[in-house]
Amino acid sequence: MNYLFPDDFWWGSASSATQMEGHAEGDGKGQNIWDYWFETEPHRFHNGVGPNHTSKFYEKYKEDIQLMKEAGHNSFRFSISWSRLFPDGEGEVNQQAIHFYEDVINELMSHNIEPFINLYHFDMPLALQKRGGWESREVVDAFVEYASICFKLFGDRVKKWFTHNEPIVPVEGGYLYGFHYPAICDFKKAVQVGFHTILASAKAIEAYHDSRKDGKIGIILNLTPSYPRSQHPEDVKAARMADLFFNRSFLDPSVKGKFPEELVALLKKENFLPEMKEKDLETIQQNTVDLLGINYYQPRRIKAKEHLPNLQAPFVPERYFDYYEMPGRKMNPYRGWEIYEKGIYDILMNVKQDYGNIECFISENGMGVENEERFRDETGKIIDDYRIEFMQAHLKWIHKALKEGVNVKGYHLWTFMDNWSWLNAYKNRYGLVSVHLEDHYKRSIKKSGQWFAQLSKNNGF
Repeated sequence: MNYLFPDDFWWGSASSATQMEGHAEGDGKGQNIWDYWFETEPHRFHNGVGPNHTSKFYEKYKEDIQLMKEAGHNSFRFSISWSRLFPDGEGEVNQQAIHFYEDVINELMSHNIEPFINLYHFDMPLALQKRGGWESREVVDAFVEYASICFKLFGDRVKKWFTHNEPIVPVEGGYLYGFHYPAICDFKKAVQVGFHTILASAKAIEAYHDSRKDGKIGIILNLTPSYPRSQHPEDVKAARMADLFFNRSFLDPSVKGKFPEELVALLKKENFLPEMKEKDLETIQQNTVDLLGINYYQPRRIKAKEHLPNLQAPFVPERYFDYYEMPGRKMNPYRGWEIYEKGIYDILMNVKQDYGNIECFISENGMGVENEERFRDETGKIIDDYRIEFMQAHLKWIHKALKEGVNVKGYHLWTFMDNWSWLNAYKNRYGLVSVHLEDHYKRSIKKSGQWFAQLSKNNGF
């Protein structure tokens, strides 16, 4: 073994409810914003494929968990669908949902796979979105009630909890750039949504600690390192601003309990400070995370503004920087993302040096490839050597960070099986397991899934 990891390292994958569960007749699930958006604007979704069928985990979870075991999982992160448990976002609990999630947890544990549960993954119940979604203080309270019920129902068995997955994404997608519902461009609302999301996270952490459960609760952030085009002071400043908006806006309050002073000053100057109540900042300060999940896919390359911004246009963070396409960069052409493996090391070292070396793990990392069927061999197996190479290259840098003292506990791939990816639907495939949509959603382990099983068994490669 050239790259050996600790015996208790977490090997597994990550998923989300909306992307894999699907719907079943009479399952009692309420609508979330994705169900509604597909119903009203199906043309926004790749090939007109919506979230109603996805990967059918709701019906096939026992078979899937068996495949997880075969693919070397000792842990698995999934999310609870808020609108499945509470069809209206609050009020009456759906008993079928309780039975489903209890069965999933018990099935995982019977295969010695530790369940990691995330509470919110982009899937606001429609009933609550109609009341403002994360813009609304009432929705913060509803989230804390939902979280508390989850801790009560499942907290005896589940010891790893997360409040939000990639909370910057609903801010960007829903309130800045229009790629998630409600698809508006309003920076003032975006700031309020971001603040309420952090407040909801802190209040859920407080509720978990008050429940005296013996596990840990954290948050999952997509940390994208911002690299300046050059060491020119204006390029360096621009990269710092991008980092401030997209990384530190959630990382600092989650881990340190306070928002970056430079960000607060900027929001004050631009007249975008959020509305808050007297003890909100105290709540955020006193309820920081026990554990940090880090999602990493690509770097962010930044340069100083080339042109003066239009000050009459809607405010966006890019008023302070421009994106930079580095010549000769390595690309995943299917997703349009740069592949830069060292970025994962740079993030981990930053967490060690600037964030108290908090206990963390890589909660997502993965490679989406279009038309994977062309890589199926005569036996029917997808030979995805590119995915194995992608994992190896990132794991080498994680191993280096580990050797240099970073408190990194695991590696979860996105994702276990090919699933539905929001607006991209099934355009790109990410799974260790192939899902044959045209053949009754039949599953088969890819070459990468077999490699992952050996990786887990050997604790290295």
